[in-house]
Amino acid sequence: MTALTGYLECWDGTTLRLPTVCQWRFSYGMGDPCDSFSVTCLWDGTLAQSLPEATRFQAVWNGETVFTGVVDECESAWEDGGTRLTVEGRGMAALLLDNEAVGSDYQVATLEDILRDHVAPYGISVAQADAMPAVSGFSVSTGSSEWQVLDRFARCYGGITPRFDRLGRLVLTAPAAEITCTLTANTALTALVLREKRYGRYDRVLVRDTAGQKLYTVVDQDFSARGGLSRKVLTMPNKTGYEAMRYNGAYQLRQSAREARMLEASLTALFPAWPGACVRVEDAWPGCAGDWRVEEMTCGWNGQGTYSTLSLSALEGGTL
Repeated sequence: MTALTGYLECWDGTTLRLPTVCQWRFSYGMGDPCDSFSVTCLWDGTLAQSLPEATRFQAVWNGETVFTGVVDECESAWEDGGTRLTVEGRGMAALLLDNEAVGSDYQVATLEDILRDHVAPYGISVAQADAMPAVSGFSVSTGSSEWQVLDRFARCYGGITPRFDRLGRLVLTAPAAEITCTLTANTALTALVLREKRYGRYDRVLVRDTAGQKLYTVVDQDFSARGGLSRKVLTMPNKTGYEAMRYNGAYQLRQSAREARMLEASLTALFPAWPGACVRVEDAWPGCAGDWRVEEMTCGWNGQGTYSTLSLSALEGGTL
């Protein structure tokens, strides 16, 4: 296996190459939870004075950048087994999660407005973005993080899950529908776990304004027909229009159904499928056959070898 190379970027633009990496782990998701990394290196103290200045991290594997993120913590240790340096942090979404938005009301909000006010100030670039409708009466609640503002606008009104690519750029496009990975009886799997749950899933969402004058109910007909009986009541500002109420209700239903059926696949291969990709599982394993979407991928290397874990959600109409 080609060795992983790690780099730290300091606040003044200086780039530092990390010593030999002896253990690493990267976790990638669809924006929530935030991507994260942990890299452990052999350590001789050479970079000790520069570590407090590091703000960004980048990892290169086989000549390709596989992670770009924010440095949260550097830990150097001298122990009986030797010395080591561990650097940990999160993906670029951390910059939006860590900053609180200023409460405000938009008469009409566009994607350009949201990016200008809540993303661009943190030095985040946009790799791709689909067209999204302008939203009347969009409000930013005091106490919301910048990530919550972007996430709500993109998911509720554009049907897009915000996420970041390996270069740390924001992606606001619908995931591709093409199958990029197939798991068969010949795949080097170490475990396959299927989870189905009803708890936490809503069969309907009642959306109301604070005055109780406007009411809108969105129903998950499929789950309701299968005995689902769990209602959520969502209260929105008085000036919210019916269209915005419908968007928010449908969003809450989609979120609650997202993890109702999950498949976890553990493999020995590294980087088998990135978040958002479609994975096909053949019928070698009863109940698991069908098409799935990658929600999270965790990859790593330690003394026992390489490993990857895919958390997969069922595609609508694509399983069993």
